[in-house]
Amino acid sequence: MNRSPAAHRHHISASRLHALLHHTAASIRSFVAKNTVLVIAATLAIISCFFVTPDAEYIGYFDFKTLTCLFCTLAVICALKNLRFFTIVARKIVKTAGNTRTLAISLVYITFIGSMFLANDMALLTFLPLGYISLTATGKEKYMAVIFILQNIAANLGGMLTPFGNPQNLYIYTKFNIPTGEFMSVMLIPFALSILLFTGCCLFIPKESLELNGSDDDKINTKRTIFNLVLFVVAILTVFRIVPYYICLPVVLFSVLFTDRDALKKVDYPLLLTFVSFFLLAGNISRIDAVNSFFSSLLQKNALLTSVLSCQIMSNVPSAILLSEFTENWRELLIGVNIGGVGTLISSLASLITFREYTSHVKGKTLQYVGLFSAFNFGFLMILTAVMMIIR
Repeated sequence: MNRSPAAHRHHISASRLHALLHHTAASIRSFVAKNTVLVIAATLAIISCFFVTPDAEYIGYFDFKTLTCLFCTLAVICALKNLRFFTIVARKIVKTAGNTRTLAISLVYITFIGSMFLANDMALLTFLPLGYISLTATGKEKYMAVIFILQNIAANLGGMLTPFGNPQNLYIYTKFNIPTGEFMSVMLIPFALSILLFTGCCLFIPKESLELNGSDDDKINTKRTIFNLVLFVVAILTVFRIVPYYICLPVVLFSVLFTDRDALKKVDYPLLLTFVSFFLLAGNISRIDAVNSFFSSLLQKNALLTSVLSCQIMSNVPSAILLSEFTENWRELLIGVNIGGVGTLISSLASLITFREYTSHVKGKTLQYVGLFSAFNFGFLMILTAVMMIIR
């Protein structure tokens, strides 16, 4: 029996609607899977609005300087990545490696140094792919899990020394108006101890000869690279309070817009929205008397341990934002949310980046990775916490 034209059109429309709904559902699932922390943060922030009615005080929750610095730094880094600047520099260093141990040390230290200037998540996004390419090109994929994990630890702990090395550092540095020299002196001991620990771990990797195959295109747009490096300096000067953030934002935004619009598309906007969500959540929670008293009591007893444990449950960035509302002891809070970045998979947003990168390349070994990740991270966490508790 033939369908009427109207029925046929209805069938096609229904099929298109079904395909659209299926595509939309798949897109939502993919977004949630990639941005789980953002979804949870945004959900909790919305729920908190039912307990604290929106009013004029809401605008005071948001640290616009922190958001501006983070956006500008991410935008410039994306522009430099598009020019292959970091990859070219890193590959030149890796080429000098003659065995797996040297390669591991090179990759871990490149990530470590990168996190001090690029922030931990951007360092991992830049150098984890290099680790994958290097290991697959040399047939040493069996070391990928341990090297990825050490790169992750180096990124989380390497960024602790500088105000812009980790997002939570930038927030605490800005909120408490900490002098740069004092900031770095507080973080010097855990920073130095971290170097000893992950360097020691690298020395256990066997020395197996390797050769990095494949040709490299080392050509780079010199003028655009220099221009973006100047923008990067402007962003860093803004972090150090030399350039006002309301000047940095339009300068970086319009410069990148006209020179590399694609870089603006690649900015980690979910990370920025995660900050916005936790600013809102922390602001509302701080106005609830019972919660205020609870956190104030814990932080007064032991701000260091409280912040370390908080990171294991709700990640280091939101812990810094939330707990900073209940204590003036920024030193222990700063140390806690930095060394607390190692531990569980959710203790740092950067750890989720590493997990996603590894599982996208290696299938069927998720549980093995999580087990190895936990062994390394909790080992680092216990040593760092014990030492800092002794000398606090």
